[in-house]
Amino acid sequence: MTIMPDHSTHVIGGVDTHGDAHHAAVIDALGRHLADREFPATAAGYRSLGSWLRSYGTVTAVGVEGTGAYGAELARTLTRSGLTVVEVDRPDRKTRRLRGKSDPIDAYAAAEAVASGRATGAPKSRDGIVEAIRALRVPLRSAVKARTQAINQVRQLLITAPESVRAALRDRSWLALARACAKLRPVDLSDTVGATKAALRHLGRRIRALSDEIEELNTALASLTAHAAPELLALKGVGPDVAGQLLATTGDNPDRLRSEAAFAHLCGVAPIPASSGRKDRHRLNRGGDRAANHALHTIVLCRMRWDQRTRAYVERRTQQGLSKKDIMRCLKRYVAREVYKVLTARSHHSDTPVSAPIALAA
Repeated sequence: MTIMPDHSTHVIGGVDTHGDAHHAAVIDALGRHLADREFPATAAGYRSLGSWLRSYGTVTAVGVEGTGAYGAELARTLTRSGLTVVEVDRPDRKTRRLRGKSDPIDAYAAAEAVASGRATGAPKSRDGIVEAIRALRVPLRSAVKARTQAINQVRQLLITAPESVRAALRDRSWLALARACAKLRPVDLSDTVGATKAALRHLGRRIRALSDEIEELNTALASLTAHAAPELLALKGVGPDVAGQLLATTGDNPDRLRSEAAFAHLCGVAPIPASSGRKDRHRLNRGGDRAANHALHTIVLCRMRWDQRTRAYVERRTQQGLSKKDIMRCLKRYVAREVYKVLTARSHHSDTPVSAPIALAA
């Protein structure tokens, strides 16, 4: 049943997002269901959705599911129009078993999560240099993975290759091996030697092409990262790849993270109590963004080897009886605090325009 709008009331919206259409719902301050409607996932549909929500009163906030996926552009559009967007997780399994599953149910649940205070997180803005870094990291990761796979395939082929082929390619680094394979000239593909050379030639060319692509992307990402967060790159153990991942995790608006403890939880390095009886201890956190956790892990490994203060800390904590895993958990927590301070300081001057356009090589 649709309730007639009262423009003097405060209302809360909720949106269940999908690839082709978004289902929106609106409730009043008391949680009463006012109306729901489906809108196409297009620029015109996003504008219509915002206007439809405003037709029922003053919109306090809009809870949107999937702000990092199907709802990314909707969240940007609603934010630009002046509405407060809140990131909403999908309902848990127990709630879905009790209430069922449908687009209107999920849309109302998103609005109710905002009204009750269960959902309070601000989504990533996804409209600045950090989003550009995140986008470029996608092809970089796939290119590195594909190159590693091709290198492994070359080495596997050489294990069973005829000795005449193996002898010419033995004891080479992967780069020298790729160059040598790319220069092979097979004659008869029906012959074992010829077919093996053809396979190695294709893989060698693939490795070299992927290496060129990786070099291009690394150059562009290094420039973008240096512009976005030079202070982050100045920290010990932080390179362009680690910095790019930490920036992608926090987004263009790191101020959405209310505290360094929240950032630690986001990265999965907040200590989890694991005490029982007379034993008082904490365990590793298996949640959070595992890519960000890996970035902090890389920083800790680097400092444990090259930073004298960290090495002294490790030695002292080892003498106190802590295991290596517990020591690294503590170190990652300290690094998270240090990184958070740099990232939040960056947010105060993140709107500085890039002095010159950064482009991939032609």
